[in-house]
Amino acid sequence: MPRFLIWGAKGWVAGHLEKIMRSRGEDVHKTTVRMEDREAVKMVLQRIQPTHVLNCAGCTGRPNVDWCEDNKAETIRSNAIGTLNLTDCCLLYGIHCTVFATGCIYHYDDTHPIGGPGFKETDPANFRGSFYSEIKGHVEEMMKNYTNCLILRLRMPVSGDLHPRNFVTKISQYDRVVDIPNSNTILYDLLPASILLAKNNETGIYNFTNPGAISHNEVLSLFKEIVRPDFTWKNFTVEEQSKVIKAGRSNCMLDTTKLETKLAEYGYALPEIHIAYRQCFERMKAAGVQ
Repeated sequence: MPRFLIWGAKGWVAGHLEKIMRSRGEDVHKTTVRMEDREAVKMVLQRIQPTHVLNCAGCTGRPNVDWCEDNKAETIRSNAIGTLNLTDCCLLYGIHCTVFATGCIYHYDDTHPIGGPGFKETDPANFRGSFYSEIKGHVEEMMKNYTNCLILRLRMPVSGDLHPRNFVTKISQYDRVVDIPNSNTILYDLLPASILLAKNNETGIYNFTNPGAISHNEVLSLFKEIVRPDFTWKNFTVEEQSKVIKAGRSNCMLDTTKLETKLAEYGYALPEIHIAYRQCFERMKAAGVQ
């Protein structure tokens, strides 16, 4: 039976992942040991002896990625040195390592315009507008050489509650939002898929979002329709947004063909993003979330 070890146990995604796995009776353990501490990492791996590590750790900044602009050494230590160290130690001990990474390493360009084809896993990163994204892009280039590693690129993750880390919670609290279509990750749909891929020892890079792209206005319109009828919001342009943030923001659509094809081998299908959001908000409403 597989034995899972969740790294970054106090994190938001880690909490959802653990809940799913415990409900299924999986043998799951967790740790908050710093990934960059090589000796401590080895000790945890030797003590727990997992067959699979699920790396949900890393630094995204508080309250957002602007934090990384002023804390570059800390960002490198966690998201580069730490991530590589943990994966490397797992390789040495013959452990499969799933890394919950980011797809925020791309930005719409001439060959990938809004409404055009999405970025594939093989496309080189083209967004360096934030230090967070720049480091993530560099690290992925190295990570893909590890034969024990599954890299899952999440984007703007959404949960079925209004947790502060939830993308919907964030944009619902902004004074104004930019209305651009993006790929999003509905955790209800994708986290079970991550467990499935890990258990089957899949490796390589996968764009880990629901198929398609959805604009901020479409998200908030569905939120208003289903969850909070009195909700209102305002828009502003990317240029106006740039005046109130330190770091640029990635806007892109990821191609999910590779992911959908692989999941189909296991009889698992992902709902298109508009459908997934409607289902997500309907679950929120049924749970009394407002």
